[in-house]
Amino acid sequence: MTTPTHTHATSEFAPEHTPRLNWAELAPDVYKAMVRLDAAARKGLDPVVGELVKIRSSQLNHCAFCLDMHTKDALAQGETVQRIVQLSAWEESKHFYTEKEIAAIELTEAITVVTDGFVPDEVWEKAAEHFDETELAHLVAAINVINGWNRFAVSTRMVPGHYTPGAH
Repeated sequence: MTTPTHTHATSEFAPEHTPRLNWAELAPDVYKAMVRLDAAARKGLDPVVGELVKIRSSQLNHCAFCLDMHTKDALAQGETVQRIVQLSAWEESKHFYTEKEIAAIELTEAITVVTDGFVPDEVWEKAAEHFDETELAHLVAAINVINGWNRFAVSTRMVPGHYTPGAH
């Protein structure tokens, strides 16, 4: 996630697309802590898996800002448009992903959609087959961090469309 430093003329946005506040500027210690947590969670995690997790969580949380950011980041890292587009329907498009990626996506859904209950044992066990314990710990952390970013962005109405990969 990057610092939301964009300035926008509010007249160009519908009310639901007008930023409510710039939380990163108003709570800089919280923002900096999130950046450090994000960096720590990514250590030892395959960057491709990391971006798939960020995109899928952002889809589930309806976070347009994070979808804009992480799809652009994934494309800049060489991800294909087809795999990004199919991610929202991954259950019917499993052939686009490795078994390890599918395990990460399933775990992402189970952790993100907590209203469905606890993470099912079979989802956890499948992830544990593909990730060693250290990787799994970082994957769980990365999923929780993107959920946090999503909630900051959605609650403050961060506006998508202005992010440039590598500019932060």
